[in-house]
Amino acid sequence: MRPARPPRLARPLHPGAWWAWALALGAAATRTTNPLLLGLLIVVAGFVVSSRKATRSDRAFGFFVHLGAFVLVLRLVFEVVFGSDLPGTVIVRLPSVPLPAALAGLRIGGPVTVQAMLTATYGGLQLAALLICVGAANALASPRRLLRALPGALYEIGVAVTVAMSFAPQLVHAAARVRRARRLRGLSSSGMRGWLGVALPVLQDALEGSIELAAAMDSRGFGRRGPVSRGRRRVTTAAVLTGLLAVASALYGVLDTGSPAIVGIPLLAAGAVIAVGAVLLGGKGVVRSKYRPDPWRAPEWLAVAAGAAAVAGVVLAGRWQPGSLQTGTYPIVAPALPWPALAGIMLALLPAVLTPRPLTEAAPGRPASRRTLVGVGR
Repeated sequence: MRPARPPRLARPLHPGAWWAWALALGAAATRTTNPLLLGLLIVVAGFVVSSRKATRSDRAFGFFVHLGAFVLVLRLVFEVVFGSDLPGTVIVRLPSVPLPAALAGLRIGGPVTVQAMLTATYGGLQLAALLICVGAANALASPRRLLRALPGALYEIGVAVTVAMSFAPQLVHAAARVRRARRLRGLSSSGMRGWLGVALPVLQDALEGSIELAAAMDSRGFGRRGPVSRGRRRVTTAAVLTGLLAVASALYGVLDTGSPAIVGIPLLAAGAVIAVGAVLLGGKGVVRSKYRPDPWRAPEWLAVAAGAAAVAGVVLAGRWQPGSLQTGTYPIVAPALPWPALAGIMLALLPAVLTPRPLTEAAPGRPASRRTLVGVGR
């Protein structure tokens, strides 16, 4: 009888794969205001995060979920107070403030209609889904590992982006740490006075962290350039910016349901070729060592393909079932559930099952190997 095969060693998925998967879900959310599809995207993002998250980012994803809920509520409040004066079924009439003729079409107070509230709900839910997808990427991919995986030509820009992306998780952890310390001292951390007592230590912690980061970057030689000519550096920078601008413009054309896809696809291909060529050319003059670079294997391709399936399903639903992605409010209609979008979003769940487990989820009762301990300490 053959001995049982030992389970594969857990390893973190490449951070670029998680970001590609999460951005694909966000791209699918930008194409629809259907609340059923947006709710499915949020559920898929939350389920994958709960299955493959790292321990350090438990609170980070919750922060983005609360931020999305806050944006949705704020969108509804704005619609009630500063909504557009459109006809519909009136829910309540608020006291109104007359506005000058230059602000025609807007109002402060006045009648609140069912149609306007539904439109605001769909728009707020779409923005909340985008925020939650970004939060899923922050929870699943370490910004430091993402920075380490960037090409040499984009390293300096990547540092700034990495610091910006890690701000929200660090802020959440700092606030939780300060509130815990206040409770241990018998001080209240709720109410206006409690929040004011939390805000000052959190800001002080952020300032000290930024000073320590600057000192660490300076001690590691950040900002010192290799033997690359100024002309080559300028040409590389201009080519990278041109390619990225072309890619951004093409993505807008592809994701916009009103523009023909044949216009955006050639521009997307040309911009990608220019950007990749510039990055490869600029990376030759940058000398930067990497210790144990993250591999890109079949699970990474699976995660990218799962995110692409969600986008493809939503795009096909818009082509084959026109009107299913936008839920109308004049007149009010029930949201549809197009099967291509449903199938694509369900395929986006595959990384929760078919990707390697996080390093923090090693098999219970089994001693962690040296490689696992090294990975956790990074």
